[in-house]
Amino acid sequence: MTGSSEKITFPGALGDPLAARLDKPSGEIKAYALFAHCFTCTKDIFAASRIADGLVAHGIAALRFDFTGLGASEGEFANTNFSSNVGDLVAAADYMRDNLAAPKILIGHSLGGAAVLVAAGKIDEVEAVCTIGAPSDPGHVANNFKDDISRIEAEGEADITLVGRPFKIKKQFLDDIRGQRLTDELGHLGKALLVFHSPVDNVVGIENAQEIYLAAKHPKSFVSLDDADHLLSKRADAIYCANVIAAWADRYIGTEVQTGTDDEVPSIENGVVVQETGKGKFGNVISVGGRHIVHADEPVSVGGNDTGPSPYDLLLAALGACKSMTLRMYAERKNWPLDQARITLRHEKIHAEDCDNCHSKTGYVDRVNTEVHITGDLSDEQRQRLFEIADRCPVHQTLTHEVNIVSTLK
Repeated sequence: MTGSSEKITFPGALGDPLAARLDKPSGEIKAYALFAHCFTCTKDIFAASRIADGLVAHGIAALRFDFTGLGASEGEFANTNFSSNVGDLVAAADYMRDNLAAPKILIGHSLGGAAVLVAAGKIDEVEAVCTIGAPSDPGHVANNFKDDISRIEAEGEADITLVGRPFKIKKQFLDDIRGQRLTDELGHLGKALLVFHSPVDNVVGIENAQEIYLAAKHPKSFVSLDDADHLLSKRADAIYCANVIAAWADRYIGTEVQTGTDDEVPSIENGVVVQETGKGKFGNVISVGGRHIVHADEPVSVGGNDTGPSPYDLLLAALGACKSMTLRMYAERKNWPLDQARITLRHEKIHAEDCDNCHSKTGYVDRVNTEVHITGDLSDEQRQRLFEIADRCPVHQTLTHEVNIVSTLK
Protein backbone atom coordinates (compact mmCIF):
# COMPACT_ATOMS: atom_id res chain seq x y z
CA MET A 1 0.00 0.00 0.00
CA THR A 2 1.34 3.46 -0.91
CA GLY A 3 0.16 5.54 2.00
CA SER A 4 -0.37 5.24 5.73
CA SER A 5 -2.61 3.38 8.15
CA GLU A 6 -3.74 4.51 11.57
CA LYS A 7 -5.91 3.12 14.34
CA ILE A 8 -9.06 5.00 15.30
CA THR A 9 -11.71 4.51 17.99
CA PHE A 10 -15.21 5.98 17.93
CA PRO A 11 -18.49 5.28 19.78
CA GLY A 12 -20.86 2.86 18.06
CA ALA A 13 -24.65 2.84 17.89
CA LEU A 14 -24.93 1.10 21.28
CA GLY A 15 -22.38 3.42 22.91
CA ASP A 16 -19.48 0.97 22.92
CA PRO A 17 -16.04 2.01 21.59
CA LEU A 18 -15.49 0.58 18.13
CA ALA A 19 -12.04 -0.19 16.74
CA ALA A 20 -11.32 1.14 13.25
CA ARG A 21 -8.46 1.50 10.83
CA LEU A 22 -8.04 4.39 8.41
CA ASP A 23 -5.98 3.65 5.30
CA LYS A 24 -5.14 6.74 3.28
CA PRO A 25 -2.90 7.69 0.38
CA SER A 26 0.26 9.67 1.01
CA GLY A 27 -0.82 12.41 -1.39
CA GLU A 28 -4.10 13.99 -2.40
CA ILE A 29 -7.27 12.28 -1.11
CA LYS A 30 -9.94 12.15 -3.79
CA ALA A 31 -12.66 10.87 -1.48
CA TYR A 32 -13.34 8.80 1.63
CA ALA A 33 -14.89 5.34 1.56
CA LEU A 34 -16.51 3.44 4.44
CA PHE A 35 -16.27 -0.37 4.44
CA ALA A 36 -18.62 -2.83 6.22
CA HIS A 37 -17.31 -6.36 6.75
CA CYS A 38 -19.18 -9.65 6.49
CA PHE A 39 -21.22 -11.39 9.22
CA THR A 40 -19.04 -12.32 12.25
CA CYS A 41 -15.93 -11.19 10.34
CA THR A 42 -13.63 -8.29 11.28
CA LYS A 43 -12.16 -5.22 9.62
CA ASP A 44 -8.90 -7.14 9.08
CA ILE A 45 -10.34 -9.94 6.94
CA PHE A 46 -8.40 -10.33 3.68
CA ALA A 47 -11.15 -8.83 1.53
CA ALA A 48 -11.40 -5.67 3.65
CA SER A 49 -7.66 -5.01 3.94
CA ARG A 50 -6.90 -5.78 0.31
CA ILE A 51 -9.75 -3.66 -1.04
CA ALA A 52 -8.59 -0.81 1.21
CA ASP A 53 -5.05 -1.17 -0.19
CA GLY A 54 -6.42 -1.05 -3.72
CA LEU A 55 -8.50 2.06 -3.05
CA VAL A 56 -5.53 3.83 -1.47
CA ALA A 57 -3.55 3.18 -4.65
CA HIS A 58 -6.24 5.16 -6.49
CA GLY A 59 -6.17 8.09 -4.05
CA ILE A 60 -9.22 7.02 -2.03
CA ALA A 61 -8.99 6.81 1.76
CA ALA A 62 -10.86 3.92 3.36
CA LEU A 63 -12.18 3.52 6.90
CA ARG A 64 -12.96 -0.04 8.01
CA PHE A 65 -14.10 -0.95 11.50
CA ASP A 66 -15.24 -3.87 13.64
CA PHE A 67 -18.96 -3.95 14.35
CA THR A 68 -19.99 -3.92 18.02
CA GLY A 69 -18.84 -7.06 19.82
CA LEU A 70 -16.52 -8.23 17.05
CA GLY A 71 -12.77 -8.06 16.55
CA ALA A 72 -11.19 -5.36 18.70
CA SER A 73 -14.46 -3.47 19.25
CA GLU A 74 -16.09 -3.52 22.66
CA GLY A 75 -19.66 -4.51 23.50
CA GLU A 76 -21.59 -7.77 23.50
CA PHE A 77 -22.21 -9.42 20.14
CA ALA A 78 -25.33 -11.04 21.61
CA ASN A 79 -26.94 -7.60 22.01
CA THR A 80 -26.38 -6.64 18.37
CA ASN A 81 -28.49 -7.21 15.27
CA PHE A 82 -28.79 -6.01 11.70
CA SER A 83 -30.27 -2.67 12.81
CA SER A 84 -27.38 -2.04 15.21
CA ASN A 85 -24.94 -2.79 12.37
CA VAL A 86 -26.65 -0.10 10.32
CA GLY A 87 -26.40 2.19 13.34
CA ASP A 88 -22.68 1.48 13.65
CA LEU A 89 -22.22 2.49 10.01
CA VAL A 90 -24.06 5.76 10.59
CA ALA A 91 -21.95 6.36 13.72
CA ALA A 92 -18.79 5.77 11.66
CA ALA A 93 -19.98 8.26 9.06
CA ASP A 94 -20.70 10.80 11.80
CA TYR A 95 -17.17 10.37 13.13
CA MET A 96 -15.72 10.80 9.65
CA ARG A 97 -17.79 13.91 9.00
CA ASP A 98 -16.63 15.53 12.23
CA ASN A 99 -12.97 14.52 12.06
CA LEU A 100 -12.05 13.71 8.45
CA ALA A 101 -14.65 14.15 5.72
CA ALA A 102 -17.99 12.45 5.25
CA PRO A 103 -17.81 9.24 3.20
CA LYS A 104 -18.77 9.52 -0.45
CA ILE A 105 -18.56 5.76 -1.04
CA LEU A 106 -20.07 2.92 0.99
CA ILE A 107 -18.79 -0.62 0.42
CA GLY A 108 -20.30 -3.67 2.08
CA HIS A 109 -19.28 -7.33 1.97
CA SER A 110 -21.92 -10.06 2.44
CA LEU A 111 -24.30 -8.99 5.26
CA GLY A 112 -22.28 -5.78 5.41
CA GLY A 113 -23.46 -5.19 1.84
CA ALA A 114 -27.08 -5.38 2.95
CA ALA A 115 -26.25 -3.00 5.81
CA VAL A 116 -24.72 -0.32 3.54
CA LEU A 117 -27.83 -0.40 1.33
CA VAL A 118 -29.90 0.65 4.36
CA ALA A 119 -27.29 3.00 5.84
CA ALA A 120 -26.86 4.87 2.53
CA GLY A 121 -30.25 6.52 2.97
CA LYS A 122 -29.17 7.84 6.37
CA ILE A 123 -25.88 9.41 5.21
CA ASP A 124 -26.63 12.37 2.96
CA GLU A 125 -23.12 12.77 1.55
CA VAL A 126 -22.90 9.27 0.11
CA GLU A 127 -22.96 9.26 -3.69
CA ALA A 128 -21.95 5.69 -4.54
CA VAL A 129 -22.79 2.33 -2.92
CA CYS A 130 -21.08 -1.00 -3.63
CA THR A 131 -22.12 -4.46 -2.48
CA ILE A 132 -19.99 -7.60 -2.68
CA GLY A 133 -21.70 -10.97 -2.36
CA ALA A 134 -24.59 -9.35 -0.51
CA PRO A 135 -27.90 -11.10 0.33
CA SER A 136 -31.08 -9.47 -0.98
CA ASP A 137 -32.75 -10.33 2.34
CA PRO A 138 -30.87 -9.90 5.65
CA GLY A 139 -32.78 -12.93 6.88
CA HIS A 140 -30.55 -15.01 4.62
CA VAL A 141 -27.85 -14.86 7.32
CA ALA A 142 -29.91 -17.24 9.46
CA ASN A 143 -28.90 -20.02 7.06
CA ASN A 144 -25.54 -19.98 8.85
CA PHE A 145 -27.18 -21.43 11.97
CA LYS A 146 -30.46 -22.86 10.65
CA ASP A 147 -30.14 -26.00 12.79
CA ASP A 148 -30.19 -23.84 15.92
CA ILE A 149 -33.13 -21.58 15.06
CA SER A 150 -35.76 -23.62 16.85
CA ARG A 151 -33.63 -23.71 20.01
CA ILE A 152 -33.05 -19.94 19.86
CA GLU A 153 -36.79 -19.31 19.52
CA ALA A 154 -37.71 -21.74 22.29
CA GLU A 155 -35.06 -20.66 24.81
CA GLY A 156 -34.69 -17.01 23.79
CA GLU A 157 -31.00 -17.45 23.02
CA ALA A 158 -28.43 -20.12 22.21
CA ASP A 159 -24.67 -20.54 22.05
CA ILE A 160 -23.68 -21.58 18.55
CA THR A 161 -20.46 -22.09 16.61
CA LEU A 162 -19.74 -20.14 13.42
CA VAL A 163 -16.50 -20.49 11.45
CA GLY A 164 -15.00 -22.28 14.42
CA ARG A 165 -15.82 -19.56 16.95
CA PRO A 166 -18.54 -19.43 19.65
CA PHE A 167 -21.31 -16.83 19.41
CA LYS A 168 -24.46 -16.17 21.39
CA ILE A 169 -27.50 -15.49 19.22
CA LYS A 170 -30.65 -14.09 20.81
CA LYS A 171 -34.21 -14.24 19.53
CA GLN A 172 -34.17 -10.47 19.08
CA PHE A 173 -31.57 -10.99 16.35
CA LEU A 174 -33.95 -13.27 14.46
CA ASP A 175 -36.86 -10.89 14.96
CA ASP A 176 -34.80 -7.99 13.66
CA ILE A 177 -33.61 -9.62 10.43
CA ARG A 178 -37.09 -10.95 9.72
CA GLY A 179 -38.48 -7.44 9.96
CA GLN A 180 -36.13 -5.99 7.32
CA ARG A 181 -37.45 -5.14 3.84
CA LEU A 182 -34.34 -4.47 1.79
CA THR A 183 -36.16 -4.22 -1.52
CA ASP A 184 -38.17 -1.30 -0.12
CA GLU A 185 -34.92 0.51 0.73
CA LEU A 186 -33.56 -0.16 -2.75
CA GLY A 187 -36.58 1.39 -4.41
CA HIS A 188 -35.67 4.84 -3.07
CA LEU A 189 -31.93 4.44 -2.61
CA GLY A 190 -31.18 7.55 -4.66
CA LYS A 191 -27.49 6.66 -5.00
CA ALA A 192 -25.41 5.06 -7.74
CA LEU A 193 -25.21 1.31 -7.11
CA LEU A 194 -22.55 -1.22 -8.08
CA VAL A 195 -23.27 -4.91 -7.39
CA PHE A 196 -20.42 -7.45 -7.30
CA HIS A 197 -21.26 -11.15 -7.09
CA SER A 198 -19.68 -14.44 -8.05
CA PRO A 199 -21.79 -16.93 -10.01
CA VAL A 200 -20.18 -19.74 -8.00
CA ASP A 201 -20.75 -18.16 -4.57
CA ASN A 202 -21.98 -21.10 -2.48
CA VAL A 203 -22.73 -18.98 0.61
CA VAL A 204 -24.94 -16.29 -0.90
CA GLY A 205 -26.31 -17.42 -4.25
CA ILE A 206 -26.10 -15.33 -7.42
CA GLU A 207 -29.90 -14.94 -7.43
CA ASN A 208 -29.47 -12.45 -4.57
CA ALA A 209 -27.53 -10.13 -6.87
CA GLN A 210 -30.32 -10.35 -9.43
CA GLU A 211 -32.94 -9.39 -6.85
CA ILE A 212 -30.88 -6.43 -5.63
CA TYR A 213 -30.22 -5.24 -9.16
CA LEU A 214 -33.86 -5.48 -10.26
CA ALA A 215 -35.17 -3.71 -7.16
CA ALA A 216 -32.79 -0.76 -7.53
CA LYS A 217 -33.29 2.15 -9.88
CA HIS A 218 -30.66 3.53 -12.24
CA PRO A 219 -27.81 4.37 -12.15
CA LYS A 220 -26.88 0.77 -11.34
CA SER A 221 -24.24 -1.67 -12.56
CA PHE A 222 -23.44 -5.35 -12.10
CA VAL A 223 -19.99 -6.97 -12.22
CA SER A 224 -19.50 -10.73 -12.24
CA LEU A 225 -16.62 -12.00 -10.11
CA ASP A 226 -16.31 -15.15 -12.20
CA ASP A 227 -14.70 -17.90 -10.07
CA ALA A 228 -14.23 -15.88 -6.86
CA ASP A 229 -15.30 -17.41 -3.55
CA HIS A 230 -17.61 -15.66 -1.10
CA LEU A 231 -14.81 -14.28 1.10
CA LEU A 232 -12.66 -13.08 -1.84
CA SER A 233 -9.79 -15.09 -0.40
CA LYS A 234 -7.74 -14.65 -3.60
CA ARG A 235 -5.86 -11.35 -3.58
CA ALA A 236 -6.47 -10.79 -7.30
CA ASP A 237 -10.25 -10.81 -6.78
CA ALA A 238 -10.12 -8.19 -4.02
CA ILE A 239 -7.76 -5.94 -5.98
CA TYR A 240 -10.00 -6.28 -9.04
CA CYS A 241 -12.95 -5.07 -6.95
CA ALA A 242 -10.94 -2.09 -5.70
CA ASN A 243 -9.83 -1.11 -9.21
CA VAL A 244 -13.37 -1.30 -10.58
CA ILE A 245 -14.81 0.62 -7.62
CA ALA A 246 -12.29 3.43 -8.02
CA ALA A 247 -12.91 3.81 -11.77
CA TRP A 248 -16.70 3.50 -11.45
CA ALA A 249 -17.09 5.81 -8.43
CA ASP A 250 -15.11 8.64 -10.04
CA ARG A 251 -18.06 9.24 -12.35
CA TYR A 252 -20.26 10.01 -9.37
CA ILE A 253 -18.00 11.48 -6.70
CA GLY A 254 -15.62 13.57 -8.85
CA THR A 255 -12.25 14.62 -7.49
CA GLU A 256 -13.45 18.18 -7.01
CA VAL A 257 -15.59 17.11 -4.08
CA GLN A 258 -12.54 16.81 -1.83
CA THR A 259 -10.09 19.21 -3.39
CA GLY A 260 -11.96 22.32 -4.45
CA THR A 261 -10.98 22.22 -8.13
CA ASP A 262 -14.16 24.06 -9.07
CA ASP A 263 -12.27 27.37 -8.69
CA GLU A 264 -11.11 28.99 -11.91
CA VAL A 265 -7.32 29.05 -11.98
CA PRO A 266 -5.45 31.37 -14.37
CA SER A 267 -2.58 29.77 -16.20
CA ILE A 268 0.60 31.00 -17.82
CA GLU A 269 2.81 29.18 -20.29
CA ASN A 270 6.16 28.04 -18.86
CA GLY A 271 5.18 29.18 -15.39
CA VAL A 272 3.21 28.38 -12.27
CA VAL A 273 0.12 30.07 -10.79
CA VAL A 274 -0.88 29.43 -7.18
CA GLN A 275 -4.31 30.54 -5.98
CA GLU A 276 -6.33 30.05 -2.81
CA THR A 277 -9.36 27.80 -3.16
CA GLY A 278 -11.32 29.28 -0.28
CA LYS A 279 -11.82 25.71 0.97
CA GLY A 280 -10.24 25.60 4.40
CA LYS A 281 -7.60 27.84 5.90
CA PHE A 282 -4.62 26.92 3.72
CA GLY A 283 -6.05 25.22 0.62
CA ASN A 284 -4.44 26.28 -2.66
CA VAL A 285 -4.75 25.09 -6.24
CA ILE A 286 -1.71 25.25 -8.50
CA SER A 287 -1.72 25.50 -12.30
CA VAL A 288 1.55 24.32 -13.81
CA GLY A 289 2.17 25.57 -17.33
CA GLY A 290 -1.56 25.54 -17.99
CA ARG A 291 -1.36 21.74 -18.38
CA HIS A 292 -1.31 20.29 -14.86
CA ILE A 293 -3.28 20.93 -11.67
CA VAL A 294 -1.72 20.28 -8.27
CA HIS A 295 -3.12 21.02 -4.82
CA ALA A 296 -1.33 22.31 -1.76
CA ASP A 297 -2.46 22.45 1.86
CA GLU A 298 -1.23 21.92 5.37
CA PRO A 299 -1.86 18.93 7.66
CA VAL A 300 -4.89 18.93 9.94
CA SER A 301 -2.53 19.16 12.91
CA VAL A 302 -1.61 22.75 11.99
CA GLY A 303 -5.04 23.92 10.89
CA GLY A 304 -5.22 22.69 7.30
CA ASN A 305 -7.54 20.17 5.63
CA ASP A 306 -4.73 17.97 4.24
CA THR A 307 -6.18 18.15 0.71
CA GLY A 308 -2.70 18.22 -0.81
CA PRO A 309 1.01 18.25 -0.05
CA SER A 310 2.47 21.03 2.08
CA PRO A 311 4.82 23.57 0.47
CA TYR A 312 7.85 21.76 1.91
CA ASP A 313 6.46 18.44 0.63
CA LEU A 314 6.24 19.95 -2.84
CA LEU A 315 9.81 21.21 -2.52
CA LEU A 316 11.02 17.73 -1.58
CA ALA A 317 9.00 16.24 -4.42
CA ALA A 318 10.67 18.59 -6.93
CA LEU A 319 14.12 17.71 -5.62
CA GLY A 320 13.44 13.97 -5.58
CA ALA A 321 11.96 13.95 -9.07
CA CYS A 322 14.93 15.89 -10.42
CA LYS A 323 17.41 13.47 -8.84
CA SER A 324 15.54 10.43 -10.19
CA MET A 325 15.31 11.87 -13.71
CA THR A 326 18.99 12.83 -13.67
CA LEU A 327 19.99 9.30 -12.69
CA ARG A 328 17.89 7.87 -15.51
CA MET A 329 19.38 10.20 -18.13
CA TYR A 330 22.93 9.45 -17.01
CA ALA A 331 22.37 5.68 -16.92
CA GLU A 332 20.87 5.68 -20.41
CA ARG A 333 23.69 7.78 -21.77
CA LYS A 334 26.18 5.29 -20.32
CA ASN A 335 24.02 2.32 -21.32
CA TRP A 336 24.08 1.05 -17.72
CA PRO A 337 21.43 -1.50 -16.57
CA LEU A 338 19.58 0.71 -14.09
CA ASP A 339 16.27 -1.00 -13.29
CA GLN A 340 14.80 1.60 -10.97
CA ALA A 341 15.79 4.69 -9.04
CA ARG A 342 13.90 5.69 -5.87
CA ILE A 343 14.62 8.76 -3.77
CA THR A 344 13.43 9.13 -0.17
CA LEU A 345 13.52 12.66 1.25
CA ARG A 346 12.79 14.28 4.62
CA HIS A 347 13.04 17.90 5.76
CA GLU A 348 13.95 19.10 9.24
CA LYS A 349 15.21 22.14 11.10
CA ILE A 350 18.42 21.63 13.07
CA HIS A 351 20.66 23.79 15.24
CA ALA A 352 23.36 25.41 13.11
CA GLU A 353 25.96 24.37 15.64
CA ASP A 354 25.09 20.72 14.93
CA CYS A 355 25.84 21.11 11.22
CA ASP A 356 29.50 20.46 10.38
CA ASN A 357 29.41 21.77 6.80
CA CYS A 358 27.07 24.77 7.16
CA HIS A 359 28.21 28.37 6.83
CA SER A 360 25.81 29.58 9.53
CA LYS A 361 26.88 28.79 13.08
CA THR A 362 23.95 30.32 14.98
CA GLY A 363 20.20 29.75 14.96
CA TYR A 364 18.60 27.02 12.87
CA VAL A 365 19.31 25.74 9.37
CA ASP A 366 17.26 23.60 7.02
CA ARG A 367 18.43 20.05 6.41
CA VAL A 368 17.11 17.77 3.65
CA ASN A 369 18.01 14.13 4.20
CA THR A 370 17.94 12.11 0.99
CA GLU A 371 18.35 8.38 0.48
CA VAL A 372 19.13 7.13 -3.01
CA HIS A 373 17.87 3.61 -3.75
CA ILE A 374 19.30 2.04 -6.91
CA THR A 375 18.41 -1.39 -8.29
CA GLY A 376 19.89 -3.15 -11.29
CA ASP A 377 22.80 -5.35 -12.36
CA LEU A 378 25.32 -2.63 -11.61
CA SER A 379 28.89 -2.76 -10.36
CA ASP A 380 29.86 -1.06 -7.12
CA GLU A 381 31.64 1.63 -9.13
CA GLN A 382 28.56 2.28 -11.26
CA ARG A 383 26.31 2.51 -8.19
CA GLN A 384 28.67 4.96 -6.54
CA ARG A 385 28.86 7.09 -9.67
CA LEU A 386 25.07 7.22 -9.97
CA PHE A 387 24.87 8.21 -6.31
CA GLU A 388 27.24 11.11 -6.96
CA ILE A 389 25.37 12.16 -10.08
CA ALA A 390 22.13 12.50 -8.09
CA ASP A 391 23.61 15.50 -6.26
CA ARG A 392 24.31 17.20 -9.59
CA CYS A 393 20.67 17.46 -10.62
CA PRO A 394 19.57 21.03 -11.52
CA VAL A 395 17.17 21.45 -8.60
CA HIS A 396 19.83 20.30 -6.12
CA GLN A 397 22.24 22.83 -7.65
CA THR A 398 19.63 25.58 -7.42
CA LEU A 399 18.90 24.89 -3.74
CA THR A 400 22.58 24.79 -2.76
CA HIS A 401 23.62 27.92 -4.64
CA GLU A 402 22.56 31.54 -4.32
CA VAL A 403 18.93 32.04 -5.33
CA ASN A 404 17.61 35.48 -6.28
CA ILE A 405 13.83 35.78 -5.85
CA VAL A 406 12.27 38.97 -7.28
CA SER A 407 8.74 39.73 -5.97
CA THR A 408 6.34 42.25 -7.51
CA LEU A 409 3.01 43.44 -6.02
CA LYS A 410 0.17 43.35 -8.54
